[in-house]
Amino acid sequence: MTVKLDPWGHFAIEKYEKLFTQFGIEPIDKVLDKLPSPHHFFHRRIVFGHRDFDKWLEALRRGERVAVLTGFMPSGHTHLGHLMVIEELRYLQSLGAHIKVVVADAEAYAVRRRSRREVIEYGREYITHALAWGLDPDKTEFYFQTANTPTYYRLIQMFSRKVTMAEMEAIYGRLEPAKIMAALTQAADILHLQLDEYGGYKYILVPVGADQDPHIRLTRDIADRFENELGLKRPSSFYHKFIRGLDGNKMSSSHPEYAIFLLDPPKTIRKKVFMALTGGRATAEEQRKYGGEPEKCTVYELYMYFLYRSDELLRRVYEECTGGVILCGACKRRAAKLLLEIIEEHQKKYREIAESGIVEKMVRIPDF
Repeated sequence: MTVKLDPWGHFAIEKYEKLFTQFGIEPIDKVLDKLPSPHHFFHRRIVFGHRDFDKWLEALRRGERVAVLTGFMPSGHTHLGHLMVIEELRYLQSLGAHIKVVVADAEAYAVRRRSRREVIEYGREYITHALAWGLDPDKTEFYFQTANTPTYYRLIQMFSRKVTMAEMEAIYGRLEPAKIMAALTQAADILHLQLDEYGGYKYILVPVGADQDPHIRLTRDIADRFENELGLKRPSSFYHKFIRGLDGNKMSSSHPEYAIFLLDPPKTIRKKVFMALTGGRATAEEQRKYGGEPEKCTVYELYMYFLYRSDELLRRVYEECTGGVILCGACKRRAAKLLLEIIEEHQKKYREIAESGIVEKMVRIPDF
């Protein structure tokens, strides 16, 4: 059974290992010893695969100018799935990389069919969350797709010359005009940093969820075709697993009842955690006898992704679950308490950033 990667879909990937053989993504294991400092996303294999990440790391080690480009789809409020990317950016910034973040407002308007007012406000929210989580405003660039400079838009038109419809349909499946434009615009997002006008960074890294790999494959092909004309080089990438929504599918703004949003009130967060799908048994008696199955549990994922950076504490949760020492109710109460401590502190910083006016100073906000 093949895996379909849909950048615009809402479903979780069940078999990440199939991506290695089906799409040529490399396992992250081979580059772990090249990381200048550890991060739990990598050694827990939350970041599980890459394309040429080793080349980007080698350039970083040599002292070359390296950059990171990724983005957010402003089609809803910011949730824990988006926070994964922000955490990766914070880590990569700590290594010395230049960070640039695109707010894909053109794509959200055309593909997600959100109003202009909605996508601008959601974009402003994403930027505020990124700064509140710890991205350095002096070392980070943000931009909206509809508020960039002419050379960026020229790239989109140029790229369309060397891509065929058959090729794009082979990568994406059935397409409509809005998605064709979105794909070519994402290629411009990723590659424009290589031009002198935008910094001349020849080593670009794109950290994304696995569903975005079609964009990476198209962009790498485009870079090859414009190497002589524009001096473009293939970007590198790495891929993280989805943090699942509380129903077990990919966490998505499209299913708000199963997503934990960063601005959710404490009462709402607690309620959502308590309704989450777990790997528990049918009865307390069976749980104590056979233990739970943390691999199936969305609450255990909260521990693994955000709540416990300590491997020892995470291992203890795993053993309590599989040994039948703890029941799901008690585990959820502990997870809710830890998550609320993190979210409430973040919300405090978010309000400070929002009130400071720094976003408006840093970013050109498009007109509605």
